[in-house]
Amino acid sequence: MQDPYLQEATASEPLTEDEEYEMQKSWAEDPKKCTFIVLDAEVVGYRRPATCLDAMAGDVNLFLNDPDDASTAEIEVMIAEEKCRRKGLAREALRLLMLYAVRTLRLRRFVAKIGEGNVASLKLFQYLGYVEVSRSQAFREITLEYRVGQEEEKLLASQTTGMQTSMYD
Repeated sequence: MQDPYLQEATASEPLTEDEEYEMQKSWAEDPKKCTFIVLDAEVVGYRRPATCLDAMAGDVNLFLNDPDDASTAEIEVMIAEEKCRRKGLAREALRLLMLYAVRTLRLRRFVAKIGEGNVASLKLFQYLGYVEVSRSQAFREITLEYRVGQEEEKLLASQTTGMQTSMYD
């Protein structure tokens, strides 16, 4: 996360290595956060290597932070490795996480907060069916949402056929 482009796109500040490890530990222990690591199958050769470090492309996250609605989560994606961008990994990762969240966590609404200047992310979420619900001039941010009914769940399932998730250590 030392890349200025990623910092701007994710509204993040640079962290020291110790701070990064501490943050990752807190995320792993927080029941209100769900993180999937995105691997680039072209790098791993469509098999699970002994170490996935070379194949790590980014992550996709859920924040279960709506105190009034347990079926809603904020969602975000980051493909950090430049060589892995523009391959459809973010689209696939979002679809998989959304289907997982619908079927396992019983979520029915996803909210994405995206900086006005992050055109690629805005287009991605709109492509997936998210619609704009508000804008914050103060934060220069657009809020999009996706509501899941039976038809949307079926569509997500059909779009993720052949994709897979797996646990890692």
